Amino acid sequence: MRRTAIRELYKSLKAGDESLAGRHVTVCGWARTVRASNAIGFIELNDGSYFTSLQVVFENGKIDNYSEIAALNVGAAVCVEGEVVVTPNARQPFEIHASRVDVEGTSAPDYPLQKKKHSLEFLRTIAHLRPRTNTFSAAFRIRSAAAYSIHKFFQERGFVYAHTPIISCSDCEGAGEMF
Repeated sequence: MRRTAIRELYKSLKAGDESLAGRHVTVCGWARTVRASNAIGFIELNDGSYFTSLQVVFENGKIDNYSEIAALNVGAAVCVEGEVVVTPNARQPFEIHASRVDVEGTSAPDYPLQKKKHSLEFLRTIAHLRPRTNTFSAAFRIRSAAAYSIHKFFQERGFVYAHTPIISCSDCEGAGEMF
């Protein structure tokens, strides 16, 4: 089955796509939270394509690996197949009722990113995980949109983008050389 980005699901809902309800989809991403009881569990899933996460509902008896999924930590990578259920009276506009959940990668119990807000000082210590936070994700989206608009503006007017290497001399304390 084709992987669907979470952004596509939210755009379909905003566009008033009535075929969203009941649609079978496959979504993949990282677990922001995992909560489970004996019979039912919830995963807050984010794939980086949209600011808002997606709620996945998984039930004991409907999926074979319920206990494995219920024991996952924050940051685990999962791939979920399931049915989209529109929930207009709930906090989220829709959720996925999982028929299958595959674990693509687990995370350690001491995974540094949690659901709480993290300070920028703390995020400097884990540079490789910064893009998974809302703060950096938003900044990267703005930067991407701005760079695209600037490049599009100049391309439409016949300019050529040339990425030239920086050739300069660095003459600090007598150690300057050309490179």
